[in-house]
Amino acid sequence: MSENLYQKLQLLESETQPLDRTDRLKAVAGPLLYWYRGNARVLPWRQDPAPYAVWISEIMLQQTRVEAVKPYFTRFMEALPDVEALASVSDDTLLKLWEGLGYYSRARNLKKAAQQIVSDYGGRLPDTKAELLRLPGIGSYTAGAIASIAYGKPEPAVDGNVLRVLSRLLASREDIMSQRVRRQFEEELAAAMPETDCGAFNQGLFEVGATVCVPNGEPHCAVCPLRSLCLAARSGLTGEIPYRAPKKPRRIEERTILLIRSGEMIAIRKRPEKGLLASMYEFPGIAGKGTAEMARAAAEEMYGGAGAARHTRSVTRLPDAVHIFTHVEWHMTGYLLEADQIPACCLAVRRSELSERYALPSAFDAYRRLINSESQSGGTA
Repeated sequence: MSENLYQKLQLLESETQPLDRTDRLKAVAGPLLYWYRGNARVLPWRQDPAPYAVWISEIMLQQTRVEAVKPYFTRFMEALPDVEALASVSDDTLLKLWEGLGYYSRARNLKKAAQQIVSDYGGRLPDTKAELLRLPGIGSYTAGAIASIAYGKPEPAVDGNVLRVLSRLLASREDIMSQRVRRQFEEELAAAMPETDCGAFNQGLFEVGATVCVPNGEPHCAVCPLRSLCLAARSGLTGEIPYRAPKKPRRIEERTILLIRSGEMIAIRKRPEKGLLASMYEFPGIAGKGTAEMARAAAEEMYGGAGAARHTRSVTRLPDAVHIFTHVEWHMTGYLLEADQIPACCLAVRRSELSERYALPSAFDAYRRLINSESQSGGTA
């Protein structure tokens, strides 16, 4: 973009008559839309912004990086190309397709919503924000994204990227983690959105937040299409804005992981249908930081009786591992137990099936890798 043309797209603000919040937001559309047309990244879900593809991509992109989502989106769309396929897929297949993306409730809500779309809307995603909000797993941001990108409706879609851009644009020091602040920005943006190109407008804000007004490090103000409007950049406040209230420290949970192996077979089991990692497969384990003898006793209990080591032949200490969830950290102690058979309360699977068939959360990645390795460190109890 030439400098002369760029300047023409900027609204020159008088020092004696500064723009109010509404006019500042309305002034965003011209430079933003022009910039987006020339700078939008090529992403698989943008090639054909059909409602189903927009929905799937937006759910995947929640709390997940764009580059990480790309291969998952392609694989998911090949396996489940439409709402009907998603509505009828088995839970195990769905969770395997989702494996590694985390926040597995997103996948379960996708299926529930697909079933509702089939039963209530004939397999077509509704085109209004109000109706979209009735579907499981769809909140205000996702509903706004689908309505604007897939259906061209003038609905705001305010996520973390947009909150950061708007906070800096308006030099707002309010806590962007506050639901009240998010709702306020949604209402103000709704009043300022253009009547056409609504999807491009929202995606332009996403793109500026992801590639220019970045979440980590210094924003690239020199190439920002909104630089002449941005109060934080003008006042040198981009290092202080956006403001987030300090997070509460995560709760730490000690867990002991039991890798029970019998020949080529490994023991896994399904987690409860509710709670953290619901319905996912896991290696069995016990709460707390267990010793080798505690691990052996826990394994023998799974065979129907504690005490003498009737089934476990050896216990080998494995390296510790840590996995961080949003509000909790698992600090894991692991043991490899060689046994004469897999407990009946568990599912006996081959090592290859851990990669090809059964969905294990990334929390267990360190121990899944060890299972596939010929060398384990530690001593034998």
